[in-house]
Amino acid sequence: MSRIGKQPITVPAGVTITIANGNEVTVKGPKGELSRVFQKGIEVTVDGAIATVTRANDSLKNFHGLSRTLLKNMIEGVTAGYVKELVIEGTGFKAAVQGNKAILTLGFASPKEYTIPEGCVVTVTADVNVKVEGIDKQVVGEAAARIRSYYPAEPYKGKGIRYKDEKIRRKEGKTVA
Repeated sequence: MSRIGKQPITVPAGVTITIANGNEVTVKGPKGELSRVFQKGIEVTVDGAIATVTRANDSLKNFHGLSRTLLKNMIEGVTAGYVKELVIEGTGFKAAVQGNKAILTLGFASPKEYTIPEGCVVTVTADVNVKVEGIDKQVVGEAAARIRSYYPAEPYKGKGIRYKDEKIRRKEGKTVA
């Protein structure tokens, strides 16, 4: 039995879980609604305020813990949501949001444009603090990673985009003899 998969999930008040066709799960909460189709043979059951995930046979061991974690992330997303914070460092480096695009000025000949995906909200404060919010953990994480990929923080001067809690290991530059 999967150690993670067999753990029950407590469903907070205000969250409803509906199951259709045996493996299509919809979670509704105060922040929104998420749906996911799970692997055939993975069964989600809700008994009061407890949700459990079971598997039909041992050939689905790989998906048992994964399915439980995905369901837990859906429940957490519709109640609290997910946030990733990025910091832009460098002279003249800045960000702005115009409509559904994030405009990143990162020292290149032209600014980089990132189209913000649906279900995700990007806000910029003080031109260098970027906050990516949403209810789907995968969408929020991917959006933050794509924005960071335009100019990851480099180890010599520390310029670039980094996560707020990320520590950049600094390297010593060349020495002049």
